[in-house]
Amino acid sequence: MPPDDALNQKRRVQSIEVGFRVIRVLQQAHEAMALRDIAKEADMPASKAHLYLTSFMREGLVAQNPQTARYSLGPYATELGLSAIRQLSVVEAANGEMAALTAQTGCATYLSVFTEYGPAIVSKVDGNRQGAFTVRLGHVLPMASSATGLIFLAFLPQALTHLSADSSAEMPAPALLGDVRDKGYATTSGLINANFAAISAPIFDYSDGLAAALTLLGPDKYLTGTRTQPSIDHVLAAASRISVKMGGRTTVSR
Repeated sequence: MPPDDALNQKRRVQSIEVGFRVIRVLQQAHEAMALRDIAKEADMPASKAHLYLTSFMREGLVAQNPQTARYSLGPYATELGLSAIRQLSVVEAANGEMAALTAQTGCATYLSVFTEYGPAIVSKVDGNRQGAFTVRLGHVLPMASSATGLIFLAFLPQALTHLSADSSAEMPAPALLGDVRDKGYATTSGLINANFAAISAPIFDYSDGLAAALTLLGPDKYLTGTRTQPSIDHVLAAASRISVKMGGRTTVSR
């Protein structure tokens, strides 16, 4: 064994690693478990599993039902999970998916979050099909005439979006926003930039709230016709994977 590996092996706390075999068993379970089943799944004697369970119960990581004597994850495990989710950055969660989406389509990909001024672009990956046109970080998109804006109008509470809506723009009909919600995406063509089309999908967080919008932007000649549905599918799949990383729902209705 190389010296560095040997040193790292010595620094590891083996009892913690063994104990977390019990936690992983409970994490993967669909219901509370009996001690014998936990021990079997964790590949350790029941007496050893009981010691770990007792210690984890003291810290709130495991709970035991007094009526059934079965074990499940405790309240502190929930707190840990929520804390980890709260620390996730939607920009970091989206980076890899955005790069892959642009590589897949050749179109620009950008991520927008909702601000008091409207949907603002906070991350982007330029594509090779956009020519001299570039998406600018910090740019605030119109609510009513952009695919990104339609996502926020459709999935955010009306009280929030009303504050940022352009009073000079005619708001989309409720039926259009209902259609966006039903399909799970929005499309526009030539409304902001001539000869460019956009496809946008929502990204949800652990609270089932809208965290951001993922948008694909490219020449309308490329994002129409036979390429339309595959491009929509790529955007929906990428947005869904980002949502999973954020602890949100895996899919949206289509």
